[in-house]
This record gives sequence, C-alpha cells and structure tokens, in this order.
Amino acid sequence: MDKNTPANVAPVDTYLEALKNFPKLPDAPVPADEHTADGWCGPESQPDNVKEQEDVVIDLGPQRHLHFMSRAYDHFTDEFPRPIYIRTQKVMNRASAIVLYDGRVPLQMNSSILDASTGPFLTAVKGPESASSYTSFVPCSSTEQAISVTIDWTSIFAPGNSSPQYGFRRTELIAQKGGSTTTLNDEIDTGVSVYHFSIKADETRPLNYTHEYQVVFIEPNDGSHVFGLQLGSPFTIPTAKVPAPSASSFKVLDHDLNVLFATYFTEGTWHNFAIEVDWENLTLKVFYSMNNAPLEAVTDAMPNTSAGAGVVGDFHFGILKLPLVNPLDSATQQVDVVHYGLQEGSLEGLIYSGVFVERGPL
Repeated sequence: MDKNTPANVAPVDTYLEALKNFPKLPDAPVPADEHTADGWCGPESQPDNVKEQEDVVIDLGPQRHLHFMSRAYDHFTDEFPRPIYIRTQKVMNRASAIVLYDGRVPLQMNSSILDASTGPFLTAVKGPESASSYTSFVPCSSTEQAISVTIDWTSIFAPGNSSPQYGFRRTELIAQKGGSTTTLNDEIDTGVSVYHFSIKADETRPLNYTHEYQVVFIEPNDGSHVFGLQLGSPFTIPTAKVPAPSASSFKVLDHDLNVLFATYFTEGTWHNFAIEVDWENLTLKVFYSMNNAPLEAVTDAMPNTSAGAGVVGDFHFGILKLPLVNPLDSATQQVDVVHYGLQEGSLEGLIYSGVFVERGPL
C-alpha cells in the first residue's frame, strides 16, 4: 500500500473474493460530491491508463454503507479482479470512528431486554404496561432491526416519587451502558460527541400534528434540552391555530428552542440525523440525509451557550406528546403541561434505527 494510505483502509486482498462477483461497471465520471476518498487499495502507483467508474454501494443497513469506486486498467483480465479505491462515506460509516454508545439492534436481540430494561436501553419512561407493549423490534435490514415506539391512552408515565404525568403521553428509550445512564453520560457528554439516529413514519399509527411531539433530546436534570428534535404544532397558551404551518416538519432545536434546521417529514422515507455536540465550546452542528444518501452538514457549528459548561444529560429517543390547553383549567393548571391539558387515546408511533453515539468531530 502507498505510504499515504490511511490506516483504516484494509488491504485490497480483503476485497478480492467479493470483487470477483461484481459486474463490470460502465465507464462514467465519478461525481464531485461530498464523499471522501479514504485510500487507494492496489498498486503503489496509479498508471496513466486508469479510468474511474461509478461507485458500487454495499448496503449495510441505515447509516451504514460501504462505497467501492472501481478503477479499470486496460491490461487487466477477467481472471484478475480490478484494483479498487475504497471510499466510505465520511459522515456515514467512518471505519476509524470510536463508537461510545451503540443502540443499533442486532438481529439476534429480542424484546426481553426491553421488558428487563437491560442492554443499551433504559425503558422506564412508559405507561403501566410492560415495555414490550409500547416498544418492539421490527425487520429493517439484513444486519439490523428497527425499533417501533408507540403511545396510546395508557402511556402515562408515573415517576418514582412524583404524581403521574397526566398531561403527557410518552414512551421513551434512554441510552445506558452497563445498566447505568450516569456511567454512559460521563463518557459521551464530554469533548465532541455525535448523536446519530434515523426515523421513519409508522404509517399505520400516524401522529396528530395538532400536538407538539418531542422525539429525540438530551435532558439534563433541570428538564431543559441540550438539543431536541420536534414534530407537530408547538404548545402555546392559548392554543394557536393548529396544525401549525410547520407541523409536518422535523425541527432541530437548540437549548434556547431556536430552530437550527427544519425538513418535511415524508412518509415511506428514512430521515437520518447526526447532531454534533461540542461540550467544551458549547456548539451544535446538524447533519442530515434521506434513505441511503450520505449525511451532509446542513448547519455550521452554531452557538449553544445557554446549555452551560459542565452540563450532562440523558439521551432520550421515542415519543413525548404534549397536550392541548384545556380552556376549563385554571391559568396555573394550563401552564403545568406535565399534569394538565387535553389528550386523545389514539395509537400513534414512530420507527427508529441507526441509533448510536460516536466520538467527533465528523
């Protein structure tokens, strides 16, 4: 290998057997896009008669794709596989990335860990039924299961020493490691961390966009959010005209609830996010893509100073549905969205995959 080849690129011999089964690709220019070339796998020098060809993409599941850019040599024969240039999507699946938390669900994992609240998920935030009544693993790809998260009229969370949260309907998974959120938070809430997650609409259990939904967030002890992902119509007193114009869009919010990025939540589509949190410089940067497309930066590193230095919080994903204001409630009760307000009993859901946290920056 060339001395400039990065260490995260395997020798070409690793790929020869797979390449024997690849069809010959038509000559075509490689688009100048956001992909990053990670290293040449083949001869130490590239002859002048190299022709770049289109990528072959190996689908490893949501947010996991390996790209092969072939380079054809005029003098190569069918008996000798073409050398290739291995390209991994820089922000999709970096071979050298350090994964701090892995919430991707392997095929052999079953729902017993949900009911036991073990493994990568703390499942305490739910209604009185078993966790597997609200969350389940569903087919997704050849390497990963997706996570179905639902709420219904029973989804009233009752914290240990507090009264039931009658204003909310919520089912959430909280990231943990070794049975502890604290241990994990101490590891991931430092330096630069990148929070990955993909979301798809559950078309059989649609959301009610007259309500506000908080679906992904990092929550410190004060109940604020270092960042949040919101759907639906923001809660207001009195209730504004709903659904709001942006109700069908994802909104990525900073600690002050400013919208950093918004995109329409189309059905039948995986929406892939990565939120880069710089815990020391107090900034947020948003990456986004759809389906198998590579993640792209959709914001610069934006100030998030109100989150405060030294803040740590739990990483939640799922569904937290806020109420509508009940006009019969007192002014004090209307402000208490946790315990008061109007809710329906409909069955609603979202589907998650590709949930993990890696050391940044991307």
